[in-house]
Order: sequence, then C-alpha cells, then structure tokens
Amino acid sequence: MSRYFLLFLVIVCVSCGEDYKPKPKAFLRLDYPEAKYVKSNFKVPFSFETNLLAENISLKEMKAPTKSYGINIEYQTLKGTIFLTYKAVEGNKKNLQNFLRDAQKFTLEHTKKADEIPVTPYENAEHKVYGALSEVKGNVASPAQFYVTDSVNHFLTGSLYFYARPNYDSILPAANYLQKDIMHIMETLRWK
Repeated sequence: MSRYFLLFLVIVCVSCGEDYKPKPKAFLRLDYPEAKYVKSNFKVPFSFETNLLAENISLKEMKAPTKSYGINIEYQTLKGTIFLTYKAVEGNKKNLQNFLRDAQKFTLEHTKKADEIPVTPYENAEHKVYGALSEVKGNVASPAQFYVTDSVNHFLTGSLYFYARPNYDSILPAANYLQKDIMHIMETLRWK
C-alpha cells in the first residue's frame, strides 16, 4: 500500500505546475518600406509618380479605335501589379461615355464576390483630373480599380491584381499599401 501511496504522491507532484495558457490570436505583421516616389518618363500624353518599390514598369501601345497605351507597374515583392490603360477621348462625348461605362461596368462585375464596394470620388480642378477610386472588399480578383479623365481629351483607368488566389485577409496589408500608390498616381497625374 505504501508503494501505491508513494507512486500517487510522485504523480501528483510531477503533474503540478503552471496552467497552460493558449497564445492570444494575432495578425501577421507585415512591414513595408516607406514609399518614395519618382516622376515617370514615358512618351505618353500624361505623367505621374511611381513608387521606387515597383521593380518593373512596362509600356505598350494598344490597338484601339483611339490612341491607347497600356502600362503595367509590377511589385514583385508584394506579388501584385497595377495595370493602367490610357485612351484618348479626342473631344468626342460618345467616346467619353463609352469609356466611363466600361470602367464602371468592370467594377460592377465584382459585385458577385464582393462584400462591399465603397467608391471615393476624386477631383483636382487645378489640373483637370476627375474620377473615382473603387475599393472592392472581399475575395475578389482585383481589390481596387479607378478611373480619371479631363472630360475632353484624356481617359485613364487602372486596376490592381495579385498573383495569388484571392483571400481578402491575406492580401489586405499589401492591397492597402498599393491602394496608397494608386491614390498617389491619381494625385500626381498631369495631362500633357
């Protein structure tokens, strides 16, 4: 009996200790460098500033009824790209209406998967830049789109895409960082 008692006492003493406490839930902390911007040097009818974090920027002329260009701004470390498309309005009201309709339709196509699509209007009357930024929240392919125009000659639209399957929680920090770059493009845009 004394052996059982001694064994019981050893087990009780060994099993006593601190209570296990699970770690609290936390979010992944991602630190991105402070954005530093430089003016673009493309031979296109507009200019803007880009983040030095963008490692590859390419330009191509596109086949379209009006003068059109495509610019891809790649952020390889963030696994994302901002795609810009410029279209000349040529003073044609019908062209402007079509370009606006297409830009808004593109954003509305995300309503099937989006949780919410807040739209922020943008206006810089001094430089004749008018448009809107749409933040598409949820598990969508493109978490941000925008368009800007001078309403007479120029129309620029853009969208943000990531090279990963859309998972809103995972890409949110990178999406927020790149949305600031999109706003900076809109704010520094100058028509030529």
